[in-house]
Amino acid sequence: MLDLFGKAILDFQTNNSHEDLITETNISEPDEMSVEYLFRSYNDMPKLEKKALQLAKGKVLDVGCGAGSHALYLEEKGFEVKAIDISANAVKASELRGLKDVQVQNVLDVKSEKFDTILLLMNGTGIFGTLAETSKYLQQLKSLLNPDGQILIDSSDIIYMFDEDEDGSYSVPANGYYGELTFTISYKNETEVPFPWLYLDYNTLQNAAHANGLECELVMEGKHFDYLAKLTL
Repeated sequence: MLDLFGKAILDFQTNNSHEDLITETNISEPDEMSVEYLFRSYNDMPKLEKKALQLAKGKVLDVGCGAGSHALYLEEKGFEVKAIDISANAVKASELRGLKDVQVQNVLDVKSEKFDTILLLMNGTGIFGTLAETSKYLQQLKSLLNPDGQILIDSSDIIYMFDEDEDGSYSVPANGYYGELTFTISYKNETEVPFPWLYLDYNTLQNAAHANGLECELVMEGKHFDYLAKLTL
């Protein structure tokens, strides 16, 4: 892994002539992503993210913290936050921004700790990779929850990215789940090895949650097929 996503974050943090990230999926053209967006303040966050931060309680685990914007906001509000990311560069940038407890760690490797709130934001279902892996991640997240804890997770129903037929149905791939994408990231003329990234529609997330002994509640819907959900024991 070249860790290009983290490299872009660290370049921005250290004023090292950062450039836009280029993201591409197996069903979409290359798209530019501003690294600066990952450093947004609370006021510049989408409503779903603001709502998730408002609902945070107790000890918080921020999974896939990126540049640390969510965790930093909660720390400033007095929360005890542990932030993790698999990107060493992103973790370094978060440390430079003043985040107290941030570690290079995969959520599957977090052991014998309990949290009151687990955040998975900016398409939090993405890290599951595929629908088949979803239960493994949900079981792990469940094991990290205190009895009255909550998992706050957002995603999008990407059905809108497929062609709609005259009868209102969509032309989705016959094999597999349509929210399973392959992502490719490029930065400064380097390209990361493509990786799986999962978008879950709400009903599919709810079914997966129930299958793994979790309650699932739709907290809020965004303007563009996106939503925030709360999972509890």
